[in-house]
Amino acid sequence: MPASDLTKDRFLNRELSWLEFNQRVLEHAEAIELPLLERAKFLAITGSNLDEFVMVRVGGLKMQYGRNPMVRDPAGLTIGEQLHAVSERCHQLQRDQYRILIELLEPLLADAGIRRLSLDSAGQRAREAADQWFQNEVLAVLSPQALYHDLPFPMLQGLQVHLCIRLGAADDAAIDGATSDPEAQRYQFSVIPLGRVINRLVSLPTDKGYGFVLLEDLVRHHIDEFFPGRKVLECVAFRITRNADVQLREEAAPDLMVGMEEVLESRRESRCVRLELDAHCSDETVAYLTETLGIGMQDLFRVPGPLDLTYLFNIVSLEGFRSLRSEPWPPQGSPAIEPSESMFANIAAGDILLVHPYERFDPIVRFIEEAAVDPDVLAIKQVLYRTSRDSPIIEALKRAAEHGKYVTAIVELKARFDEARNIEWAREMERSGVQVIYGVRGLKTHAKVCIVVRREPQGIVRYLHFGTGNYNEVTAGIYSDISLLTCDETLGDDATKFFNSVTGASQPGQMQHLAAAPTTLRSRILGLIQSETQRCREGQKAEIIAKLNALVDTDVIDALYEASQAGVKIKLNIRGVCCLRPGVKGLSRSIEVVSIVDRFLEHARVIYFEHGGDPQMFISSADWMPRNLDRRVELLVPVLRTDYRKRLLSMLRTYFKDNTHSWRLLPSGGYERSWRHGRQPSAVTGNVENGASTTRSSRSR
Repeated sequence: MPASDLTKDRFLNRELSWLEFNQRVLEHAEAIELPLLERAKFLAITGSNLDEFVMVRVGGLKMQYGRNPMVRDPAGLTIGEQLHAVSERCHQLQRDQYRILIELLEPLLADAGIRRLSLDSAGQRAREAADQWFQNEVLAVLSPQALYHDLPFPMLQGLQVHLCIRLGAADDAAIDGATSDPEAQRYQFSVIPLGRVINRLVSLPTDKGYGFVLLEDLVRHHIDEFFPGRKVLECVAFRITRNADVQLREEAAPDLMVGMEEVLESRRESRCVRLELDAHCSDETVAYLTETLGIGMQDLFRVPGPLDLTYLFNIVSLEGFRSLRSEPWPPQGSPAIEPSESMFANIAAGDILLVHPYERFDPIVRFIEEAAVDPDVLAIKQVLYRTSRDSPIIEALKRAAEHGKYVTAIVELKARFDEARNIEWAREMERSGVQVIYGVRGLKTHAKVCIVVRREPQGIVRYLHFGTGNYNEVTAGIYSDISLLTCDETLGDDATKFFNSVTGASQPGQMQHLAAAPTTLRSRILGLIQSETQRCREGQKAEIIAKLNALVDTDVIDALYEASQAGVKIKLNIRGVCCLRPGVKGLSRSIEVVSIVDRFLEHARVIYFEHGGDPQMFISSADWMPRNLDRRVELLVPVLRTDYRKRLLSMLRTYFKDNTHSWRLLPSGGYERSWRHGRQPSAVTGNVENGASTTRSSRSR
């Protein structure tokens, strides 16, 4: 059926779908069967997620609104309608966050011995320790800044907690003894940036357990000491969020490194798109901040508790309190790897498939570290999108170059929010002799691949690593991803063509197994879906199972709708955004969509096609989104071994048997929670197009 004949309301709004994902994460902060600090962690994650969403997605919508507010998304909403719906949903999400924090988690944490203290009611020993800390560590560091109506408002850092102080009239004495001019004494507001130098959690002595006060509360308690001779009428915490959807104009930036540094600077000065402030803030202060920052009421968030919920990560990482955490699940060694043999010997013995974090990421690090010092290794070629702060992989690449090996690293400087770190270690590698290439102009290089070229008695052998996740040994412990290690000759030839096309900014040669975005990946995916559709029409076995982070691309969704109408059984495990409506009669009756939210972040992209009884299995770096298929450099990699295809298929099917942490997408765009330990499922019900979704569960609210 042509797309023009399909119902016009067949797509869900991307932004609202993402907010529903964050609501699913938030449900885990409320789940009474989870250990208390795990619940606090999930609440902190929702805060961090929402910060990024506002910076990038809301910031992007506001930029689009300035260019053409009447443009409609595939769900039919104008930019203005999306901004209104997103604002309503964000406000509801925030209300849920602080209800959970104040009514549930903080009382339970206090009972467990972790208390956020109020200095007004704390014991004498705690107050004395707080006073000493303020005098010794805080007063000398922080500085208030007077705000004058005839001077520009200071350039405050986004996502940092600040204090806004409303002051009464000055005394007759000159401010700071500098002048007796009455006009200079009539400022009404001042601001204190709290910065990042001083820990936000200030530990205080308690009779038992752990007590703390937040830095903003400590400063507020001693605020008079910053303004001798002035009457402090009000002191409230606030935080601004700036637009981070600042794009690099590569045609105007011949030096990409300099261009990215300019982008980072632009973000620091970009438009304010959200203002969070204390719910008890006076009307005078609200009016001053909103007017000065240019904030409309839909972007104003009055917060009934501590700003910036990511402070809970510090609570989660406290030593002790083991009973409040989940039992550790240490990663296991792979039976396919013999520890006494080199990684080259292990890979030469047969392909190795690893499922992280259940299996260790160490073999990937070891593979690159061994390559760095192996005298038979001639070259290492690797794509780096994100990595850890003190990455052993970066050190290994530097060491390899210093040993005279030919080392090429494609470094993606445009990896959002990791740009500064990537610039830093890219320069370090260049100083060590690594050939550093900053991706392809106009595209993000997001593929995960490493090629090690080794001279062996039988000739040159290429050892490969393909992955669905980043070369980051830290996130590999909490992200669910797939690694494939192989020395297959055809895959090696394909990988070399792919790598050289990126470094040389040319079209890749004909590849037998790999598909790459933005050249062939879209057509390969659509072709596989259409092939499954045709096979089903011919009476052959037909099934599609895909595990992805996001499904947004309208062409792919329409192809899946057509497959469903032909009778193809389609199971989709989409962690986050899904713009497809499943289970709609005449459109998508045979499509099932689930989302898994659990202790590990589901990050792997794994795709299965029944292919008429000749199963095809792939791992990929790409989600099914226009940006991945058209504006990024991505890879789709086949899993060739039959036993590994069976293993991944078993994994994919297991996700659809989950009855504790899975959610089923409804035709309306809401989500229904699976049964949990014999209880009624909770559900997110409503209509994602208009932002009217509400969360309901069997637990009393």
